[in-house]
Amino acid sequence: MLKRIFIFSLVLLVSSVKGFSFDRKGNDPQVVNIPYGAESEVVYNLSSGTYEVFANKKKIIADAYAIVKNKEQSISSKDYELIKYSETAVKDKFGVGKKYTIILTKSGLPQMEQVFYVYPGHDYFFTEVSLKGSNVKSNYMAPLISNSASIQAKGDNRTLFVPFDNDTFIRYNAKSMGAAVVENTSAEVGAVYENHSRKGLIVGSVEHLIWKTGVLTKGVGDDLSELRIWGGYTDEKVTRDKTIHGSISGSVVKSPKVFVGYFADWRIGLEAYGKANRIAEPPFVFNWTKPVPFGWNSWGVIQEKLTYEKAVKNVDFFANELPKFRNDETAYIDLDSFWDNFTGGMRGDYSKLKEFADYCKQKGLQPGVYWAPFTDWGFKSGGDREAEGSKYKFSEMWTKVGGNYHDFDGARALDPTHPGTKKRVDYIIDKLKACGFKMIKIDFLGHAAAESDVFYDKSVTTGMQAYKAGMEYLIDRMDGQMLVYAAISPNLATGRYAHIKRIACDAWKTIKDTEYTLNSVNYGWWQTYVYNFVDADHIVFADEKEGVNRARLTSGLISGTLILGDDFSSAGVWNETAKKLLQNEDLLAIPRSGVAFMPVNGNTGEQSNELFVRKIGNSLYLAILNFDGKKKVFTVPLDRLGIKKSSYKAKELFSGKGFAINKTLKYELNGADATIIKIELQ
Repeated sequence: MLKRIFIFSLVLLVSSVKGFSFDRKGNDPQVVNIPYGAESEVVYNLSSGTYEVFANKKKIIADAYAIVKNKEQSISSKDYELIKYSETAVKDKFGVGKKYTIILTKSGLPQMEQVFYVYPGHDYFFTEVSLKGSNVKSNYMAPLISNSASIQAKGDNRTLFVPFDNDTFIRYNAKSMGAAVVENTSAEVGAVYENHSRKGLIVGSVEHLIWKTGVLTKGVGDDLSELRIWGGYTDEKVTRDKTIHGSISGSVVKSPKVFVGYFADWRIGLEAYGKANRIAEPPFVFNWTKPVPFGWNSWGVIQEKLTYEKAVKNVDFFANELPKFRNDETAYIDLDSFWDNFTGGMRGDYSKLKEFADYCKQKGLQPGVYWAPFTDWGFKSGGDREAEGSKYKFSEMWTKVGGNYHDFDGARALDPTHPGTKKRVDYIIDKLKACGFKMIKIDFLGHAAAESDVFYDKSVTTGMQAYKAGMEYLIDRMDGQMLVYAAISPNLATGRYAHIKRIACDAWKTIKDTEYTLNSVNYGWWQTYVYNFVDADHIVFADEKEGVNRARLTSGLISGTLILGDDFSSAGVWNETAKKLLQNEDLLAIPRSGVAFMPVNGNTGEQSNELFVRKIGNSLYLAILNFDGKKKVFTVPLDRLGIKKSSYKAKELFSGKGFAINKTLKYELNGADATIIKIELQ
C-alpha cells in the first residue's frame, strides 16, 4: 500500500513539470487530447503552449495559440515555462460535457489559463483565455491565433464579412478567395467555406456583455495564412467607434467565450452558432410565447407627416379592409418617429396619444410606438437644455470621446449609465406605458455601445458594458408590457433585449430595396435563432409594378415577420395591392412559422443570391427572386435543395397554380419579380 502511495505521489509531481501531464490513457504525456463531436478533437501540446484542431480526423487549424495584452505588454501562451492542465465535468445550458483548463505560469508574468469546453453531440467547442494576477489590465484578448488553417475543400471558397450592426446600409460580403490573397475582418463571427460542397469553418464569440469581438482571416483558396479571433475590436467603419476599445481591470480578466466548429454545411454551422448565442446569453427581456407578430409602421411612407387623423385612418383600413391580415387575431399598428406631433413635444400632453392607443384596441388591434432612448437629436441647439424627467442638462449626459462627443447618424450619443439618461428613460417609458402601448420599436441603439473616454458609472469601462447597463435598465422599466422591436442596433448583443430585430437598414419599395434587404437575409438569416424573430423592415408597395411588389412582399415573408409601411389613409393603387396580396392564406402561412429562410447559395459577394429555402411542416418552400430587368429561367437540381426523390407535386403561391417537378426544378420568371413555390414532401 505504501509503495502504491509513493508511485502515485511521484506521478503527480512529474505531471506538474513543464512538458508533462498525467495521462490515464497512456498517450504521449506531453499532449492533451480533447475530443468533441464525432471523431473530432483539440490536441494541446503542453511543451509548446500551442494546439491543433481536427475535424473528422482532418487537421483544420494548426499551431494555434493565445495572445493577450496586460497594459502595454503582449503575452503569448508560447512564452510560458510551466504548463499543466486539469479536466473536470461540466453540466450547464449546453448539456453535460467536460472542461479542460490549461494552466500556464512563468516568473514575472501573470498566470494564463486557456479553457476548452466540449460536449458530446456538438460539432463545435468553446475556448477562452484569461489572465490572473495583481492589477491585470487588458483591452486585447485573443484565445485563438493561427498562421495555418484549412477548410479542406477547394473550389469556390469564400470568407464572410459580418457587420457589427445594421446601420449605414452596410452589407454582408462573401469575399471570394480565388487566386489572390484576401484579408477580411468580420465583427463577432467569421465563416470560411466552399460554396459547392458547403464545407466550412465557423468561428465567433457567444458572449457580448463586455467585449466587441473581431475575426480576421487571411489567405487564398482553402488555405489560411492567418486566423485570429479577439476581444477588443474596434473599427469606425464597422463598430462605429471613434476610439480604441476600453480596458478591463482586476485580479482576473477573461476574454469572450469563442465558438469554433467545422461543418459539412456552413449554413448549418451558422445556425448552430446563432442557437449557441441564445443559450450562452439567454434573453433578458421576457420570452415571447405568443404567435408571430404582423403589423404596420408609419415610417414607410408617412414619416414626419404623421398626424392623429392619418394614424386613425390606417387603423380603420386594417380593421375594415384587411380582416385576414392577422396573427393571434390581431395586428400591431406602430407609430414611428414624430408621434410627438400628437403631444406637442416630449413634455407635452399625451392624451391624444392615449386616445390613439385606445382606438386601436377598440378595433381589435394592438398599438405600437417608437423611441431612440440613447440619442440626443437636438444637440445642435446646445447642451444647456434640460433633459426630460430631470434637471440634468444634456451636456452632462453626452458620451465623451477623445475630448469631444460621439456624433453619428445625425444624433449625439448619451451615456447609458448617466442618471440623467435613466431619468429620461423613466419619464418617456412611463408615459408610453400609461398610454397603453403594447409594442415599442427602439432605434439607434448602437449609440449606447460606443466606446468612451469615461462613463458616469466608473465600474463601466467598455462600450458593451455600457450597452448592457442601458438596455437592462430600459427593459426593466418596460416591466414586460410591450413587444420589443429593435431597429438599428448591434446584431448579436441585442439578442438579450429584443423580441424582433430588423435584419437590415431602412428599405422601402423598389427592387433595389428588396435586393439590399435580402443581402442581409442571405448572410444573416441565422439571427432568426438569436431572436424570437427577424424582420425585413416596413414593406412598401406604393405604385410599383406587380412583380416588384411580389418581390418586396417575398422579402418580408421569408424573413420571419411581416410589417407593412404604405400610407393606407390616402387613396392609391397600394390599397388594392395590399388587399390582393395580404389576404392570401397560402402566403400568410409562411411568416406564421416565424423562421427566416436560408440561402441556397453563398457566393454572391455583396449582393443577394436569388434562391431561399425553408422546410415548414411537411412542405419545402422555395423563394426565387429575379433582381434583373430581364426574364430569366432558373434551373435548380433538387439535391441542391436537400430533397432526394425524383418527383414532387408543387404549387406556385401567388397564382395558386399546381405543377409537377421531376429531378430538376425549372422556372421562368419575369425581370424584377419573385415567386414562392411550395413543394409537398409527402
